[in-house]
Amino acid sequence: MRTLRTPDARFENLPGYPFAPHYTEVADGEGGTLRIHHVDEGPRDGEPILLLHGQPTWSYLYRKMIPILAEAGHRVVAPDFVGFGRSDKPSERSDYTYANHVRWFSDWLQAVDLQGATLFCQDWGGLIGLRLVAAFPERFARVVAANTTLPDGSWGIPLEAVDAMRKVYDALPVVTPAELGERFLAKDGPPGFLFWRKFCAEVPELRVAEIMSQTLGGSLPAEIAAAYEAPFPGPEYLAGARQFPSLVPIFGDDPELPANREAWKTLDAFEKPFLTAFGDSDPVTAGAEKLLQERIPGARKVKHVTIEKAGHFLQEDQGEACAAAVLEFIRQYPAAAA
Repeated sequence: MRTLRTPDARFENLPGYPFAPHYTEVADGEGGTLRIHHVDEGPRDGEPILLLHGQPTWSYLYRKMIPILAEAGHRVVAPDFVGFGRSDKPSERSDYTYANHVRWFSDWLQAVDLQGATLFCQDWGGLIGLRLVAAFPERFARVVAANTTLPDGSWGIPLEAVDAMRKVYDALPVVTPAELGERFLAKDGPPGFLFWRKFCAEVPELRVAEIMSQTLGGSLPAEIAAAYEAPFPGPEYLAGARQFPSLVPIFGDDPELPANREAWKTLDAFEKPFLTAFGDSDPVTAGAEKLLQERIPGARKVKHVTIEKAGHFLQEDQGEACAAAVLEFIRQYPAAAA
């Protein structure tokens, strides 16, 4: 597996991100290793909080939350998934599979040896993070799911419609970043996520700064947008960012659906406190919180929250409110009771 490593200079003097890097090596599955980066702030003996990001972001997304959580006495750990941030980036899209990501981060979690952690997961942070919870439930004291879920085939494109929908997908145009939001909000036509998947896979030039600016309503300062693009100095670094949407198991014949269904057997019996904290303006995952609240036993005994004035990247829109929700949740359900 050939990997790329973003030069350290790309991460110097990023606004609001003064955190020292920490690295852990895991096996890549082909006889080599991958270096995974994480932020590690706050007291080492503090109750840990694990923050998992989505696509196309990295741990920079959590820069508003990390200081608040660390100042409250928690050890705050925010890794970058393989292909993102300061973590290594395999060069081929075929290197990125859902199974590989789960395996790489299962190894990482055991190497870092987090115990009694509170997981905060958003977007792909949930698709991978909830698999970790299912595999290592003893390592987690509680979970906060924010704009995410774990697909098991109960929503999406059923098996009997796969061939027809793949033909629809193949015929979709590659729309502009400005049009993506409109496609997610459209009441008719193909699901907006298919346009997002197509865009990331096929747009000639994938510009993360532009995506983040458009997604956040054009209000993102230029230097912040540039920081999101810092991990990707050239197109050869973007294989993971391009591939992630294609790995979401929305088609009924996806190879990872059986593993997700197996994970749900644990989640369907997960009694520890489980909070949903979804943004009130997310067109991507709206409604998914209901599934989590209904299925997971630990979610039935907590009062769920909605983060106001927050879209898909609620950590960017309302990072302080997200941190406050996490701290209040931990206060209400201390470790002894978790």
